[in-house]
Amino acid sequence: MARTARIERKTAETDIALEINLDGQGEYEIATGIGFFDHMLTHVAKHGKFDLQVAAHGDLQVDQHHTVEDVGIVLGQALRQAVGDKAGMARFGEATAPMDEALVTAVIDFGGRPYLEYGLQVPTQKVGDFDTELTREFFLAVTNHAGLNLHLRQGAGDNSHHIIEAAFKAFARALDQATRLDPRVSGVPSTKGTL
Repeated sequence: MARTARIERKTAETDIALEINLDGQGEYEIATGIGFFDHMLTHVAKHGKFDLQVAAHGDLQVDQHHTVEDVGIVLGQALRQAVGDKAGMARFGEATAPMDEALVTAVIDFGGRPYLEYGLQVPTQKVGDFDTELTREFFLAVTNHAGLNLHLRQGAGDNSHHIIEAAFKAFARALDQATRLDPRVSGVPSTKGTL
C-alpha cells in the first residue's frame, strides 16, 4: 500500500498544494517564495528520504508568518494521512545532526499526542530575509496537525543558519526512523491497540 498523501489548502492568506511519499528517494520540488525556508524543506525531503512537492503562494507582502505556519499545517496533515493506521510502523525516531559548530537532536513519538518541546536558542532575528522565530511556528504546526511529540534539543551552536539547518536535518532523520516500516512490528505499535 502506498504511503502517500496530497493536501491542498486555500485561505485568504495562503494557497498551498503539498504531496509526500514516505517511501520515496528524497526527491523534491519546493517553491514557497521564501528562499531560506525552501532550503530547509529540501533537507526534510533529502535527509528523510521522502519525495516532497510543495507549491505555496502566500501573502508575503504582509510577512512570512502565514506561509511558513500554513506549510507546517499542510505538512502535518499530509504526514498524518500518509501513515494511515500506523500498522507496522516503528513510531519512535531519534537523530542528532551537526552543522559546523551547531549540534541539534530531534526525538519523535508519532503516537497521536501533539506536543512540541522547542529547545533551540537562535541568536538572530533573521537569516537572510527569513524570520527565525518562524522556525518554532513551523514545527508547532507540524506537530499539532500530524499528532507528533517532538523534542528539539540544541547541544551547541552560535550561528543561526547552522542551528536551524541542523534542526531540520535532525527532524528529517528522526521522522524517517519513526515512519519506517519495521517487519518486527505486528499491527499498531501501542499497548492500547490504536494510535
